[in-house]
Amino acid sequence: MKQTLISIAMGCPLAFPAVSYAAADRRRMEINGEAAPGAEAKHGMSHSEMKKVDFAAGELTIKHGALEKLGMDAMTMVFKVKAPEMLSQVKAGDQIDFVAEEVNGTLTIIELKEPRAH
Repeated sequence: MKQTLISIAMGCPLAFPAVSYAAADRRRMEINGEAAPGAEAKHGMSHSEMKKVDFAAGELTIKHGALEKLGMDAMTMVFKVKAPEMLSQVKAGDQIDFVAEEVNGTLTIIELKEPRAH
């Protein structure tokens, strides 16, 4: 038991520099404008198709793939937008990338990338 505790105590200081290095490397990539591996998946970016823009309701109808971050399967559904100007960035038929979160109990698009080429 004593030997195990000594081994753990000696190994801990070695683990922290490795974790710190990995975090610093990821941060350098973000600062330099490079995508960190798996960054889109981590932030919940979804590649999707715009179906409808409802300016009056402040909503977008989107056909999306699985949204793992929200525990949702692929489907077509309506989302509120964080900012009204997002509505004018897209039109029906656009291929878009977005991030959605639950905000005050409502699924809301918090980030929207400009439409991408088909």
